[in-house]
Amino acid sequence: MLLKDIYNKLDNISSFSFASSWDNSGINIGYMDQYISEIVISLDIDYHLLDNLNPNTLLITHHPLIFQPIKSIGNDPISNFIRDMIKKDIAHIAMHTNFDKTHLNSFVAINILGFDKIYTEDFICYIDVESMVFDDVLELVKDRFHIYRPNYVKTTNKIKRLALTTGSGGSLIKNIEADIFLTGDIKYHDAMYAKAKGLGLIDITHFNSEIFFAQALFQEIRELDIKISIINSNNPFNKE
Repeated sequence: MLLKDIYNKLDNISSFSFASSWDNSGINIGYMDQYISEIVISLDIDYHLLDNLNPNTLLITHHPLIFQPIKSIGNDPISNFIRDMIKKDIAHIAMHTNFDKTHLNSFVAINILGFDKIYTEDFICYIDVESMVFDDVLELVKDRFHIYRPNYVKTTNKIKRLALTTGSGGSLIKNIEADIFLTGDIKYHDAMYAKAKGLGLIDITHFNSEIFFAQALFQEIRELDIKISIINSNNPFNKE
């Protein structure tokens, strides 16, 4: 297949026009008429992943490899990734904030957490429940996201509405209208503000909440007439 045919399919699934202005979703490496022999989906790019990619592969990741304009190619990690990918004719497309808005948050709410009464507002997925208590939500998070000891802020025991933002949602706390907010990368001052506001928090971590990107996208493109594999990048944090 040609890269442009796959790009157009992805754009129909989750329009790149939905991406935030600061984001770099879309083609990071490659050109429209480039021949693609297979697709690999991953959360991010690391050396282990690149070593296992065949030439002429399209790598689709959630996070862009290139966020800011590059003035030179040196010996830094991003430059090394780019150099290795070009040598192997590997193309790269990122589906980041556009896919967050259209698919990822709702996919995690429904398919991972098991909820059905949801609606989304931009980067936030709201979940209405008949009756849950805080500890039930905490145990659900531990089980579904495989987090042994998550950081949390408990402000109320009775939960009727949850909010979910995969990845890093600390900047959204001021706008959340729910009993509890599930998101990653929660900072100290985020927690202090949420507690004062009366908003419960559970840190679902960036990696553990977004690792489902590959699974979510695979469901959307699995009918393409091309080999598609999931080879996720590794969690950079060491775990016991």
